[in-house]
Amino acid sequence: MELSNLRPAEGSKHSDNFRRGRGHGSGNGKTAGKGHKGQKARSGAPRPGFEGGQMPLYRRIPKRGFTNRNTKDIVAINVSALERFDNGAIVDVNALVEAGIIKNPRDGVKILGNGELTKKLDVKVDAVSASAKEKIEAIGGTVEVM
Repeated sequence: MELSNLRPAEGSKHSDNFRRGRGHGSGNGKTAGKGHKGQKARSGAPRPGFEGGQMPLYRRIPKRGFTNRNTKDIVAINVSALERFDNGAIVDVNALVEAGIIKNPRDGVKILGNGELTKKLDVKVDAVSASAKEKIEAIGGTVEVM
């Protein structure tokens, strides 16, 4: 199999370019797939979500809160997760992704102070809590906030 002869599975694709309402022989004649009578058989059928004049669901449900457009999605990891690195290693966002500690750094990475650390590390991340900074520097490591 090569890229030149890839094709979708048999029967998985339907063409939407056939002409409706062109007689019985076309397979889609007479009512043109719209059934018999009723509002949905006519032209100008109502929009999706229209409930015939009844107050629609999207207006019956209360609106709650709001979404702040300026919020940042920060990934938090504990000091104990840094135990995985070798002594004297440089720990930055790329190193954390490669080690599998985080999958997606999103808007930034913050180190929190939960757990113990026994290795001297050079940490370069977006944010560090005071207790985490204290623990890293107590062993002789350095912390740089990018």
